Amino acid sequence: MAGTAGTPGTPRVLRAMNDRAALDLLLEHGPLSRTRIGKLTGLSKPTASQLLARLEAAGLVLATGTSEGRPGPNAQLYEVNPTAAYAAGLDVTPERVLAAVADITGRTVGEYELPTPGRRPVQPVVQQVTEALDGAVKAAGLARDDLRRLVIGTPGAFDPGTGRLRYASHLPGWHSPALLDELAAALPMPVEYENDVNLVAIAEQRLGAARGHGDFVLLWNEGGLGAALVLGGRLHRGWTGGAGEVGFLPVPGTPLVRQVSRAGSGGYQQLAGSQVIPGLARELHISPVPSGPYAEVAAALVAQAADINAGPYRRLLETYATGLATGLASLVSVLDPELVVLSGACLTAGGEPLRGLVQAELEELAAARPRLVVGDVREHPVLRGALESALATTRDEVFDTSR
Repeated sequence: MAGTAGTPGTPRVLRAMNDRAALDLLLEHGPLSRTRIGKLTGLSKPTASQLLARLEAAGLVLATGTSEGRPGPNAQLYEVNPTAAYAAGLDVTPERVLAAVADITGRTVGEYELPTPGRRPVQPVVQQVTEALDGAVKAAGLARDDLRRLVIGTPGAFDPGTGRLRYASHLPGWHSPALLDELAAALPMPVEYENDVNLVAIAEQRLGAARGHGDFVLLWNEGGLGAALVLGGRLHRGWTGGAGEVGFLPVPGTPLVRQVSRAGSGGYQQLAGSQVIPGLARELHISPVPSGPYAEVAAALVAQAADINAGPYRRLLETYATGLATGLASLVSVLDPELVVLSGACLTAGGEPLRGLVQAELEELAAARPRLVVGDVREHPVLRGALESALATTRDEVFDTSR
């Protein structure tokens, strides 16, 4: 019996599968000729020609220049039409809201930063979000209605049962139970919310040090200490979205503090968070210790220690590495990941000297021995992850030619 339209194996669905394969290849490789697309997909030249004509008519690909420098006539090249769709991402911290818009190829076409420190009374969150988003949209020369999707990254996580933000008491104004409904009413596009460290893991998995890895832990240390867990290729968020909130993890070397979410101290954060670095530098008589926000000061001190890597600077790196490895030992003992990615300014500032020390310490403390790498996505990794997450869903919608 012949299948109906939309049934797997029918010509319509097979065409859609070939279309998506070609579009993914164009995203990965950039402009390609008809012949090259045919070879990469296994399609005949006539079928590849029909495919490209179909995608061009749908506004999904553009003819762009010709190949040069090869024997024979120049071949027409094709690329994904960057204006086929747009998506946006937001990175929210207590100090600012950073927004960006990307075209469907992943190229950032507009950015805007809205400072929010010390605003009293606190500017309503809906106003913060719309102002930052509109700034990025304007910078891109677009309108809100041009966006297919928005992903917002925040510290903590929105509890899927209650819709309230948890694990982020330091983010003012984001804890109203009506907030998600208010944002949905104010914005014309679908909106998704994700933990900021989870978004860094998405960025590293798509673009950076975790490409090709389905099981990894990303340890983040910047303003706070957190982790993202990717198992079987997918983010593990936990029942309330709190998987990876390792700052509260009880570890040897710090007092056992009860009700840590209220106390805001104790556990892994107190042992290896960025706030301990300036004090450690003073104990080791490293001077001068620069002034400024503690996360920036900590990253500068770690970078200096990695550069000198001798005397008190070496001891700072060793103490910091031992603290980091102490918490990581619990994570890798339970999860046995293939890879651990060190990310966030305090960890990336240490580079290879810090990575090597943490790797050696971890091998002393845990039976599981994953490979440690330093993250590759350094510029606004939360925002990049938000864009990658929004673009993944947008591409699934726009590239589906079976509909």
